[in-house]
Amino acid sequence: MTPTTVLVLFAAAIPYAFAQDAPPTPEQIAHQTWADNSNTQICKYTAWTWAAIIAAMLVYRWTLHLLRHVRRLANLNHGTTSDGRQKYFSIPNENYAKAKRHLISAPLFRKRHNREFHLSSAMNVGTLPGRLQTLFLAGYFVMNIAFCVITINWHDSNKTYYDDARNRTGVLAVLNMIPLFLLAGRNNPLIWMLDISFDTYNLIHRWIGRIVVIEAVAHTTFWMAGKIAIMGPAKGWAMVTTAMVPSNQLIFTGTIGTCSFVAILLQSPSIVRHAFYETFLHVHIALAIVATSAVWMHLDTLPQQSLLLGAIICWAIERSLRLYRLVRTNLGNGVTKAEVEALPGDAVRVTLRIAKPWKFQPGQHIYMYMPSVGLWTSHPFSLAWSDEQPAFSAEKTLPLSRQDLFAARKSASMSLIIRRRTGFTDKMYRKAELAAGGKFMTTAFVEGPYGHQSFQSYGTVMLFAAGVGITHQVPHVRDLVVAYANGMCATRKVTLVWIIQSPEHLEWIRPWMTQILGMEKRREILRILLFVTRPRSTKEIHSPSSSVQMFPGWGDGC
Repeated sequence: MTPTTVLVLFAAAIPYAFAQDAPPTPEQIAHQTWADNSNTQICKYTAWTWAAIIAAMLVYRWTLHLLRHVRRLANLNHGTTSDGRQKYFSIPNENYAKAKRHLISAPLFRKRHNREFHLSSAMNVGTLPGRLQTLFLAGYFVMNIAFCVITINWHDSNKTYYDDARNRTGVLAVLNMIPLFLLAGRNNPLIWMLDISFDTYNLIHRWIGRIVVIEAVAHTTFWMAGKIAIMGPAKGWAMVTTAMVPSNQLIFTGTIGTCSFVAILLQSPSIVRHAFYETFLHVHIALAIVATSAVWMHLDTLPQQSLLLGAIICWAIERSLRLYRLVRTNLGNGVTKAEVEALPGDAVRVTLRIAKPWKFQPGQHIYMYMPSVGLWTSHPFSLAWSDEQPAFSAEKTLPLSRQDLFAARKSASMSLIIRRRTGFTDKMYRKAELAAGGKFMTTAFVEGPYGHQSFQSYGTVMLFAAGVGITHQVPHVRDLVVAYANGMCATRKVTLVWIIQSPEHLEWIRPWMTQILGMEKRREILRILLFVTRPRSTKEIHSPSSSVQMFPGWGDGC
């Protein structure tokens, strides 16, 4: 028997998990009632586990938030980074420092975070999670294994454990689809409640997805093994081979659902996602819709359908919020427009005139749709700058009213710096490069903003960036310099370290950095260290002032 045949037989077997070969006896009814109650209890245990984790994280995160706020208030216009109240808050708690160093903020191995795991020099299969993330994932995996086997009598002479384990793994597979769908969304409420990044939730989403597939396969295996053990190999395999009949909705939908889940697992490895991301994303969504629809029909009249309904509601709410954000931000006073300008060093500057601007804050990112370049696909980018500038206009016309005059003079805009890679960014760069003047105008749609960070409670802030990563740090620099000048932060010293390959990369942020360097009290707080790793000549490397210094290579001067 080929592996493909075995896979098809496994898929076809799932619907029979709820079938009865003969009318049940009173003993079987009593046992089934007990098994259903046990499965309900397992669902409650899982829900309470999630509630306890969320509650603990909520207390931890909001305690940190409160402490930061108190630290900021206590240090407003008081002391420096080395004396007074600043010094008091610079002394860490020894036990908390150890917990951060060895668990909370620790990488899985050694000293490097986000280390890629390679099967070879050319094959990356993913990024290693942090130590705390690994502990959570391992604990959740072990918990699911325990819930699959507890309260089941594995020594029953009637072999009822096959049915009990089959039902248990099936219930857990459907139950885990709720966090699977919830954590996959950009608008997951736990992101802002717990201040945990979307990347972390995406990591958990991928591993819960693998758990769902494993439990579904285990569900099928226990059913098939039970039939073979009770009916004998010949009759058992014969029943499985004749199970997949298109006219039987229960069997057919179960088969489709299982095959879709297995297909999702096979196309989910990191090497596939990164090599063909756009294709992966569309196939992934399509398979998820097919699998969910098939399982919904497969669970018709069964209580587990209510669990699946919870997962579908999570997905529907998240997609509705995406649509709401798009409509709210991009429609109203016209539509959002984008000016895309090619820059030296294979980068583009995208300046967005948002139809309905929001309050810009450091650490924000958006998902940008640009139909003329990437059709309906969206891509995440960090916001580098916010400003008010003359509105984009292809034609010069006279204002007809006072409102027109004001609108023509000022227009809130957001700016991005995007490094040219492959796919969408490559198409955008090529289009700008070939356009007249090295720039073009187009319609864009912005979904967001997402995220927000503030470092105003810290006495000393060091910001590191490499290449286009500077887009995330520039807003923090401006925010801290402005807050210091206004006496609204505890920060007394900011050091920005930027590593670039060529001096021409300075053009990416030159207009914004010029504004920052001209701000009030900037010299008192800000120091910039630029390291150029591949200068064409040492003559290119010169320091404009003591507060803005350039060095060849990297590491010297720190």
